[in-house]
Amino acid sequence: VTVTGARRIVPLSGSLSEIVFTLGLGERVVARDITATFAQARKLPVVTRNHDVSAESVLSLHPDLVVAEETSGPAEAMDQIRAAGVPVLVVKPAAGLVDVGPRIHAVAAALGVPDAGVRLTRRAQDRIEAVRGSIPAHADRPRVAFLYLRGSAAVYLIGGAKSGATSLIEAAGGIDAGAASGLDKDFTAITTEALAKAAPDAILVMSKGLDSVGGVDGLVRIPGVAQTPAGTKRRVVSVEDGVLLNYGPRTDQVLRSIVGQLYGDGERR
Repeated sequence: VTVTGARRIVPLSGSLSEIVFTLGLGERVVARDITATFAQARKLPVVTRNHDVSAESVLSLHPDLVVAEETSGPAEAMDQIRAAGVPVLVVKPAAGLVDVGPRIHAVAAALGVPDAGVRLTRRAQDRIEAVRGSIPAHADRPRVAFLYLRGSAAVYLIGGAKSGATSLIEAAGGIDAGAASGLDKDFTAITTEALAKAAPDAILVMSKGLDSVGGVDGLVRIPGVAQTPAGTKRRVVSVEDGVLLNYGPRTDQVLRSIVGQLYGDGERR
């Protein structure tokens, strides 16, 4: 899909919204996903919540382009949008740092600004490399477990090889403790056995997830956490929900935050 004249764009994920805005086309965006939490997008109406797209809400804004991911849905909603004659650009979902450039290029090309895409990709890659270069040379490679927490729903999961966090953890100089312990799915329910096997030196969480369990005090009360090296030292790295796994123009900031907390000012309240 190429829609160079698009004036009313609806990106269906926070990461895609960031790309459109950072390409300099933010004034054309008329709606957002709930994960588009950056300042410029907050005033826009929400038309999708974690891939729960409302076709009626999208179409009510009369878009001339919808930018989606392969995982955007439900399928019925996407079909309804297409049936209304609205062009839909579908981008592969991000799984790691390697996907940042291709996603930027795909969106930039579709919007008729490929040169801006090249510049943005180069800038993003340069900034990511700068952060990687700031990791203390003497630092041991910490084992980092990514935990997905939703205390209100009693959801406590540990990320594995397909969680999406492995690339970030490795770029920050760490080892994905869940993946290294043999967890090959995206997420697995937390058990004392799984945590003992993962033996994380640090725990990576989303900020709202950490808040939902009562902060670090609540986190270490989850069975098995206190017995890990991370739990003993209260070494917790917390990143804003809407950007942690976005793999977009702000990923260098995410990586910088992880590196800073991991080697410097990690949470030890």
